[in-house]
Amino acid sequence: MTPSEVKRYLSERSLSSLTDIALHFDLEPDAVRGLLSHWIHKGRVRLHKDEGCGKGGGCGGCGSHSREVYEWLK
Repeated sequence: MTPSEVKRYLSERSLSSLTDIALHFDLEPDAVRGLLSHWIHKGRVRLHKDEGCGKGGGCGGCGSHSREVYEWLK
């Protein structure tokens, strides 16, 4: 897994949760955070925390990774 692979995945989707990225690449969320930090430092990715999943009402049942949404900045 390389930062370029994460770039391709995220740029194709524009927005993706940490959980979705980790599942796609079969990695632990902390490993994905490390790869994403490369693009954050370059100003190409923005982290949105506590975005809510759209499933309604802030139940908190999805876990903290679901609330980390990453956006590829064009």
